[in-house]
Amino acid sequence: TATQLGLQRPSSARPRDRSLAAMLSARVPPALAPAGRRLFSSGGPYDLCIVGGGPGGYVAAIKAAQLGLKTVCVERRGRLGGTCLNVGCIPSKSLLHNSHLYHQAQHDFASRGIKVSGVEMDLGVMMKQKEKSVDTLTKGIEMLFKHNKVDYIKGHGTLKGPNSVSVSLMDGGEQAVEA
Repeated sequence: TATQLGLQRPSSARPRDRSLAAMLSARVPPALAPAGRRLFSSGGPYDLCIVGGGPGGYVAAIKAAQLGLKTVCVERRGRLGGTCLNVGCIPSKSLLHNSHLYHQAQHDFASRGIKVSGVEMDLGVMMKQKEKSVDTLTKGIEMLFKHNKVDYIKGHGTLKGPNSVSVSLMDGGEQAVEA
């Protein structure tokens, strides 16, 4: 019965909102979770195609996969994480932190009894450190995709119909995705 499968909500619960956000935030009933079933199969190879691997897209893709949806994420940049992780907030903070350390070495250390001379900034090394930070974080998201069985396509996705996306692949060519 529905109660045995954990599908019936308590009488005190509000009626379910049928939005995608509500569907993705709902818990998979315990009786279905071990079965590994695709709960919302549309007949295509995927239940859900997410266009964009930024902070909204990659989180939604992982959550959908955890809830049993066969999920694919399409990202045109070729690196997950969006603008903030790849070229905005995180790289800026990395460079600002290094610049702050340089400023401290020049101006604040002496007042703390630390004598330093010949402090120089090597912008090339700073940029490599910034790239290393970004690389580590983007590879971490890719690892989460693999762990949660989310497929990842590098390319520019364009909606072609209610259940289809055409992807111009970064490496050349096109790929159709049905979800």
